[in-house]
Amino acid sequence: MDKIVIEGGKPLYGDVRISGAKNAALPVMASALLTEGTNTFHNIPDLVDIKTIKKLLINMGVQIDGDETCRINADKITHCDAPYDLVKTMRASILVLGPLVARMGVARVSLPGGCAIGARPVNLHLKALEDMGAHVELNSGYIEARAKKLKGADIYFDLQTVTGTENIMMAATLAHGTTVLNNAAREPEVVNLAEVLKGMGAKISGAGTDVITITGVTSLKPAEASIIPDRIEAGTFMIAAGMTRGEINIIGCNPQHLESLINKLRDTGMKITPIKNGLKVSAGKKITSVDVKTLPYPGFPTDLQAQIMAYMAIGGGLSVISETVFENRFMHVSELLRMGADIVIQGGNAIVRGVPKLHGAQTMATDLRASASLVLAALVAEGTTEISRVYHIDRGYETIEKKFSALGADIKRVK
Repeated sequence: MDKIVIEGGKPLYGDVRISGAKNAALPVMASALLTEGTNTFHNIPDLVDIKTIKKLLINMGVQIDGDETCRINADKITHCDAPYDLVKTMRASILVLGPLVARMGVARVSLPGGCAIGARPVNLHLKALEDMGAHVELNSGYIEARAKKLKGADIYFDLQTVTGTENIMMAATLAHGTTVLNNAAREPEVVNLAEVLKGMGAKISGAGTDVITITGVTSLKPAEASIIPDRIEAGTFMIAAGMTRGEINIIGCNPQHLESLINKLRDTGMKITPIKNGLKVSAGKKITSVDVKTLPYPGFPTDLQAQIMAYMAIGGGLSVISETVFENRFMHVSELLRMGADIVIQGGNAIVRGVPKLHGAQTMATDLRASASLVLAALVAEGTTEISRVYHIDRGYETIEKKFSALGADIKRVK
């Protein structure tokens, strides 16, 4: 099993190009199930999760060609099921449910990642499909859904759910009548998917707001589209510039997608200025501790909570980081403590007292974003840090060690 080894203490300088967003690419690739013909999608990142959804689609009889530019043809869907072996490593596999029911009238999808039905709002997907006329059952760990023809409905999500919004938006494109999604997610990835669907001929309005209206059509045509840049990858490198006391040009990012982070990083003393096709991010004279509360977009992203906690671990005072989006999102704390951080968990809050320096240690990644926080901490730690179970980071960061190495970090992957 691979591990990443980092010798800390080097400021980072230079340019880093941001890859396409995993969380945008996955639903866009799933949307190809809605059409006959070949869809062409550009800026697809080279990640483990992308390989997983490719395997999932191929298992259904879909033809796929290409990597960064990916051509997907779903003329013939031979299987309408997503087996556990392919779904267990990626919750986003649930995104095939809506398109399959809409086009084929049937779907059998394993519960993602073996999660309890209430732990993530998968139940919101199912209730919405039932409201649209589908018959939904849970059998032996599988979601089984059937509908001769989905019907438009007024859907209200009790919680904002990104994958739920995307799943039901895709399903509604081929439904009979009009569907209104209330309390819809507003993330840029949702807007990216809506634009792709509109390119296929879907009738969608309101994407980017909390009310999305979809009027169903009889069929969709294949489209050509590009995936938006990964705002979480961009944010991770922005934080790295501040932590290592360096200066990085973030090339290919969309600053509008990063406003909540930009405002928070400026409060810490960092300098952030627009440049052609990106942002210049520079460390301030000192690190001012700030409080952070994660919220659905356009609030501070939960997927950057672990990274900014690593930053605040070397801040100049006391920081309170509140996690309101996902439970169990503080698993990185125990590993940061091994590196000398001063963090206390109180319910949904992490009390972080900045320390003068962190120390290299043997650590273990527990999830995707936790692994990114450990890389950031290791870049500034005194001595050597080893991070094991880095398959987590490969799910969401494209060649992270190569990108950091090009900026001057002493980082390598060890087989």
